[in-house]
Amino acid sequence: MSEQPISQEKSILDEKQFVVFGLARETYGIDINLVREIINMQELTAIPKSAEYIKGIINLRGRIIPVFDLAGKFMLESKPVAKSTRIVVVEVRGLTVGMIVDVVSEVLMIPAEVIEQPTEMMVTSISEQFVKGIAKYSDRLVIILNLEKVLINSDMDLAG
Repeated sequence: MSEQPISQEKSILDEKQFVVFGLARETYGIDINLVREIINMQELTAIPKSAEYIKGIINLRGRIIPVFDLAGKFMLESKPVAKSTRIVVVEVRGLTVGMIVDVVSEVLMIPAEVIEQPTEMMVTSISEQFVKGIAKYSDRLVIILNLEKVLINSDMDLAG
């Protein structure tokens, strides 16, 4: 009798919450635990001689945060800023940055068993190294990003 609650608990633990957003006609997800906040697009202060996809910095309640265009980082076509454009502020290993995305759609609880390891054949729009998995969820595919690889182990060098 005590096994049923354990199995129910295990299934709850096997689910993760992801912030789901649209970018260049694809749907992406990032672990909600890495998201600090989601804000409307705002005016950015440019950083001279920075990479093209680094769009500038913002002052967020006294903290200076670099902001980059995620589509530009992935070498995808960036959409013009619209009402739906958002800055997703994330923190990975002590590094806080803002990522410009086309639209934030929802927070999803995705069971671990529907997330597959990426293969080069599955991921055609961005580099496979940035993808943690592909979730087949509710008749759609959600590309789960590995933010540590996107932010830290890349050429961004925002950390210093």
